[in-house]
Amino acid sequence: MEVGAPADRTWATLVDWPAHGRWVPLTRVRVLTPSGAGVGARFVGRSGIGPIGFDDPMQVVEWAPPAAGAPGRCAVVKQGRVVLGTASFEVADLPGGRSRVTWLEDIELAPVWLTRPFAGLVAFAGRIAFTRTLQAMAREVELGTPA
Repeated sequence: MEVGAPADRTWATLVDWPAHGRWVPLTRVRVLTPSGAGVGARFVGRSGIGPIGFDDPMQVVEWAPPAAGAPGRCAVVKQGRVVLGTASFEVADLPGGRSRVTWLEDIELAPVWLTRPFAGLVAFAGRIAFTRTLQAMAREVELGTPA
């Protein structure tokens, strides 16, 4: 996805973990470590309504902000009881003060033995959800203010 802002600004928005709660419906995100930046940082997304929901705890395993024309890359491992796997994104500068975000998810839903037959459906729904999430993030970073 292309974003009408430079890579450093797009990166800063994407790694503001609590901000993800503004873009992902019915989700709040809180940082569990003193800082959300760098390898080892941990945070949790709580998705649901009232008492009905689940936690999606994650830990940063790769952290390289964009610098000197090189793209930035961040990867997290999902450590919850419901969502398992990895997520990563790369942010690269484009001409004209724009950037490109590439987001990858390799996840499974627990219990895997029950949900694996529906992996194609889960992947399809995930693509729709992440596209909408990235569109909301892009609007926010392009405007320079939270949505």
